[in-house]
Amino acid sequence: MLVRRATTHDAEGFAAVVAAVAEERRWIATEPPLDVEAFAAKVRGSLADGVALFVLDAGGQIVGTGGLHPTHATGVLSLGMSIVAQWRGRGGGRALMSALVEHARGMDCHKIELEVWPDNERAIALYEKFGFEVEGLRRDHYRRRDGSLRSSQLMALLLG
Repeated sequence: MLVRRATTHDAEGFAAVVAAVAEERRWIATEPPLDVEAFAAKVRGSLADGVALFVLDAGGQIVGTGGLHPTHATGVLSLGMSIVAQWRGRGGGRALMSALVEHARGMDCHKIELEVWPDNERAIALYEKFGFEVEGLRRDHYRRRDGSLRSSQLMALLLG
């Protein structure tokens, strides 16, 4: 597996990974069905705007995605990532996180933030290994299509 910067040629593969993870209805806020073509267009737009997007490439197949998105706060980036089920537990998450954090350290920013479902223990453990700390909880913050409410845990890494 190789982590590399995403290009416009990766937009459909990037969107397909997010769509596959969304179908699981467990790990990310995006809910299915995801319009892959519309999402791929958003990926291309983000790349054109200079957003740092990365892919986890397994022999030419995109199996994971990661991104550092600007926020309303100067110097703060929001991190998001997804890995398809068959490729979890093989070190890809660690490789993506390493590339994302390393990239952020080379930018003019002082903090990376993220949100994670509180029951996503594997992701939380990974983030903690990279020095992320819990900053708070958004209780019953996200209304799902089925009407249920989800809380999210806020985590961040201060870059020194």
